Amino acid sequence: MALLADAVERGHVLATPGSISAHACFAADITLLSEEQGGAGVVSGDRLRFHTRCAAVWGSVTLHGVDVVRPLHGAEVTVTLEEPVALEEAQPFAFRQRGRAAGSGTVTRLPC
Repeated sequence: MALLADAVERGHVLATPGSISAHACFAADITLLSEEQGGAGVVSGDRLRFHTRCAAVWGSVTLHGVDVVRPLHGAEVTVTLEEPVALEEAQPFAFRQRGRAAGSGTVTRLPC
């Protein structure tokens, strides 16, 4: 058992083989925090820090149907991560912008 404990690192997911897979792109619904809570406008191409489970990875967003998402509003987006992470549909995540909490979302489709 000590061998398994040494093999698991922060960001890893223990799961039954084949039950979950890593993805670098996904579709999601996001909602931004209020300006008072740190929310700021998001446009296509913005580079954000995404947090899901215990993983944190940089990624960029592509907005669908709107040019900008304002604080307290939501949008459908495609997220392209710089590294693949274990994801499932309906999985929640949070994101940060410029070092501050900016909003949250839910994975709606895999892969994008």
